[in-house]
Amino acid sequence: MAREDPIIPPELLLRAYRAGIFPMSDSRDDPDIYWVEPRLRAILPLDHFHLSKSLARTLRRGRFTVTCNAAFDSVIDACAAPREGAEESWISRRIRESYRELHQLGHAHSIESWLADESDTLHLVGGLYGVGFGRVFCGESMFSRATDASKVALAWLVAAMRRGGAELLDCQFSTPHLASLGAVEIPQSQYLGLLEAALRRPYAGLSAGGASSAAGAGAFDADGLGEGAGFAVPTGFAALLDDAAEAGLSSSPGNFIAQSLTQTS
Repeated sequence: MAREDPIIPPELLLRAYRAGIFPMSDSRDDPDIYWVEPRLRAILPLDHFHLSKSLARTLRRGRFTVTCNAAFDSVIDACAAPREGAEESWISRRIRESYRELHQLGHAHSIESWLADESDTLHLVGGLYGVGFGRVFCGESMFSRATDASKVALAWLVAAMRRGGAELLDCQFSTPHLASLGAVEIPQSQYLGLLEAALRRPYAGLSAGGASSAAGAGAFDADGLGEGAGFAVPTGFAALLDDAAEAGLSSSPGNFIAQSLTQTS
């Protein structure tokens, strides 16, 4: 069955991100998209994530169960859903389907925060999604239905990117929420320089012992879809869980995340 609105071709999306631009729509029902290149770009330096005392306590208590790529469709649907007092969502049906396709190809990722009810059934209460290629992750949107749910997801994302050898976390536009967590605005020209520098060092995952390797993988082919590109986030996430288990913290990985972020934050 054909889609009502054709998706944005994955290779076009990835080439746009590698050029420093991204798509948006005016509303959820808008079939059209436009390409955005902000004058000021928000990034979150991975070594300057602001881990507040209250957020560190939340992580250590292990209140949330956090996963990677476990519910991508649900996360993007929640991000696109109407919010009380918020402007119309820019995540249209066409954009949503385009990123779902990108996720299926391994180039879009989600981090999910879950809370258990009295019967220990987990419910999705927060998360984020974005596009990953090599050492770069471009965050698209996040949502929260419980206090600190999106902050916890972002903390895990930063820790996973650091563990996976990533270099650049693009937040696109600054908000007070992101600024409180360490995001800063830089000129687009400076962002393009950071992007180019990160792309010059191809990503090949984690070698034995956890060190990041840059040997060959992650390069894009003629269609813009490179084998191995975009896996820094899930690779780093899995490595964090392994590290927590080795440290005897497999039952409370949030405590391990808090420790890893405290070391250089």
